[in-house]
Amino acid sequence: MRFANNIKYLLCFMVAVLISQLMQAQYAHYINNYTLYEYKAGNQNWDIAKSAEGKLFVANNNGLLEFDGINWNLWEMPNKTTIRSLLVYQNKIYVGSYEEFGYFSRNNKGALKYTSLLSAHKKINVSKDEEYWQIILLGDAVVFRSFLNIHIYKNGKITSHNLSATIMSCDVINEKLYVSTLDNGIFVLENQQLKPFFYAEKLKNARIISVTAKNEAQFLINTALRGSYLLDNNNLIPWDTEINQIVKKHQLNKFIQLPNGNMLFGTIKNGIYITDNSGNILFNINKETGLINNTVLGQFVSENNELWLGLDNGIAFVDLNTPSYFYNDISGKLGAVYDIISYKNTIYIGSNTGLYFIDAYNKLQFIEGSQGQVWNLKEIDGDLFCGHNNGTYLVTNNTLKLISGYTGGWVINKVPEQKNTYVQGTYAGLVSFKKINGEWQVKHLGKTTIPARFLVFEDEHTAWISHANKGLYRVKFDENYETITEIKDYNKKGLWSDYFVRIYKLKNTIAFHTIKGWQNYESLMDSVVPYNLLNEKIGVDSYIISEENIPEIAYKTENSITFGSFLNENENILIPNKYFKKRLITGYENISKINDSTFALNLYDGFMFIDAVKFSKKESIKTPILAKITINNQAISLDTSNISLPFRNNSIAITVSSPFSKDHSFEYKLSSLHLNPPWTESKNGVLEFSNLADGTYHLTIRTIGYNKEKSPVLSLQFTVLSPWYKGTIGFIIYVFIFIIASAVIYFLYKKKIRKEQNLLKLMFEEAQKKLLEERKQENEKEIIRLKNESLKNEIKLKSKQLANTAMTLVKKNETLLHLKDELLSNKNNFTNQYSFKKFIKQIDNSIEHVDGWELFEYNFNQVHEEFFNKLKASYPALTHKDLKICAYLRMNMSSKEIAPLLNISIRGVETNRYRLKIKLGISKEGSLRGFLQNFN
Repeated sequence: MRFANNIKYLLCFMVAVLISQLMQAQYAHYINNYTLYEYKAGNQNWDIAKSAEGKLFVANNNGLLEFDGINWNLWEMPNKTTIRSLLVYQNKIYVGSYEEFGYFSRNNKGALKYTSLLSAHKKINVSKDEEYWQIILLGDAVVFRSFLNIHIYKNGKITSHNLSATIMSCDVINEKLYVSTLDNGIFVLENQQLKPFFYAEKLKNARIISVTAKNEAQFLINTALRGSYLLDNNNLIPWDTEINQIVKKHQLNKFIQLPNGNMLFGTIKNGIYITDNSGNILFNINKETGLINNTVLGQFVSENNELWLGLDNGIAFVDLNTPSYFYNDISGKLGAVYDIISYKNTIYIGSNTGLYFIDAYNKLQFIEGSQGQVWNLKEIDGDLFCGHNNGTYLVTNNTLKLISGYTGGWVINKVPEQKNTYVQGTYAGLVSFKKINGEWQVKHLGKTTIPARFLVFEDEHTAWISHANKGLYRVKFDENYETITEIKDYNKKGLWSDYFVRIYKLKNTIAFHTIKGWQNYESLMDSVVPYNLLNEKIGVDSYIISEENIPEIAYKTENSITFGSFLNENENILIPNKYFKKRLITGYENISKINDSTFALNLYDGFMFIDAVKFSKKESIKTPILAKITINNQAISLDTSNISLPFRNNSIAITVSSPFSKDHSFEYKLSSLHLNPPWTESKNGVLEFSNLADGTYHLTIRTIGYNKEKSPVLSLQFTVLSPWYKGTIGFIIYVFIFIIASAVIYFLYKKKIRKEQNLLKLMFEEAQKKLLEERKQENEKEIIRLKNESLKNEIKLKSKQLANTAMTLVKKNETLLHLKDELLSNKNNFTNQYSFKKFIKQIDNSIEHVDGWELFEYNFNQVHEEFFNKLKASYPALTHKDLKICAYLRMNMSSKEIAPLLNISIRGVETNRYRLKIKLGISKEGSLRGFLQNFN
């Protein structure tokens, strides 16, 4: 266990020692690096320059790079060789390459075309493997330099000079050309001759980078590895300055003197150094401060003090003009910065790794014992408070003293109208600080342990606090600030959202910013209401990030950080997002005051010093420039007076740029007679349209700044030609088609008329035929009707005859039966019994005469459609007598009438009727007569 503890203490000691080591403070201007991925060309960039219209040109391994502020274009040499040098002059980009030099110029289509000066001047002798490393301007003449020759191009003619020595550099001083060699010193061009100017053994085999006028009496000679010298009346004196030893160590490669007298030294090993006119180093911009590469191959400073660097691996932009400086913590030792303060002329920085300060030697030092998250730095009554994850410390002589163990000192504010009394928001609620007899007394105010990140006093005894994540509360204190007397939750009192609520006091108004916008406290209603002024002026997503002691409010918007007033937007100072893009600690942005004109913005990898007074209130936004027009992927002239597109498969692409505008995009609107759309944004300035209807279109384009400033518009017009079927040929074809169609229609019409006439004739004949057929059918129906009537009459007659026959039989049988009865009653009166019996038998035979029945049956079937046949077929068990009874019943004869016909009694008829019902399957309740009359 003791060994483990010893190891633990040893590790802590080693960490403390490492952290306490001095770290050089790395201040730098704003840097924007461009990688191979962005400009899509070779890694090495040998020279760099800008044109009068603001476009950047770079001599690249793969050719000539062009940059308009948004888009990169590569223009290759005919032989695809590396471009080593360039100069922009009078709308031409002069370039030097391998065994070749000439210029690029823009044609009427906006493209750069190369013209070789060597091809036009055949007499110029170019040595094998000769490359042109420098191009400079001498008056109105262009000077091309290789290691072997000087070529001067003027008025279409080339003059060549050879020194039989290795030429290292050329410079123009007071309109004279000075040529520096490796072995033979410096020459000057006079009367078209290169004459010796200065030679010294000290400079023998020294690579002279530049010669410039230090002042009226002195020249400054800069070498690659031997440092810099002053040449004064032919006396060569080493320049005894801070920069001299630096360039010897890191190998000078490029030199520029700025208009303000400052100097830029570009090195091979450690980026660039910016010095004053006396050689004192102001800045070192290298990989540690944010430069993408330390080897400077080319450098250029524009008229507005913008520095462009061609590097061994990439391109960099350094904004020397903007009054802001960055501390870039490339190593990650400082960590994410949360607060910065200037206390007793010393800058203190609180980060997530601890507390640091910048000493008198501009070095960053770590304060022992401060390891961990620092939230807040504030000067209170002459003391420096450090709100820390572990509690609250007093910082005295760069040492720490813990005065409060309540963790997480987020915010501390003075109580209004109270002397030496402060309230702090911590992880565990609210804590009071009172200075009594020079000592700070700390007390937890109780009532709540809400982690209070924001704290603002409404009045002497009332404050507002918000939870670190969710919640808004109004707190009341007792008179002595010993305890909280009341805490009220306002989450349900009109608050749009209780997440991440920020609290501010703006001119006696308690304002809140939520994730849904701005609100403020309305005391009469005791509720939270919309703060329309701020929602309209700065937007629902913007919030204040400045501390209370800053005279002008600073607030974070979508595209910038703005210093100024909510009421007078024209006086506001805007710092665009490009300076701190992706470097802010979202939700913990903080602007703190360093002095009356300088402010500090915390970043996740350092911090930024801002001189808000010197920041431009408005960026200049320029009208777009037409760069290229292509129709169906073919470039056309930039003359916009007569642009026309074919109708079929039409497409047009228009490329615009605005090189002098900063942090910009574009808006465009394509309108026509029937089209008036809203403005549309274009990030890259390439506007593409296809499949347009025929007609005339008006395209309006404008540049949009990062804060939505708008430039004057660029307008152009183009026409999509009508298709052939809308032109003269189409008209002729339409006339021809109309004539043919008219003829065809006439022919078809006549044919249709004939067809309709034939059809009408056929229809008439068919109608006549149909009418005759109908009449025929009617006649046939009438004949059938007459026949049916005749048959009905015949049947009626036969039925009558049948009935008569039946009645005759009935009468006959009744007579015979009566006669028989009379005879039988007088039987004894007959003497001859044999004759009597024979007579009786004859009477019986007459009653039962078969022929009479057969005749009756035949006539009955005729009338009743074979009634007997169907009845016998349906009921084969019926007897001859049964059939007779059925026939008589069908004729609606009564039992009394039937009995004589069957030679039986009436009772016998009833008995037979009963049996017949059984045979026919008729129920007792059923009617035999009805069944037979309906049987068919």
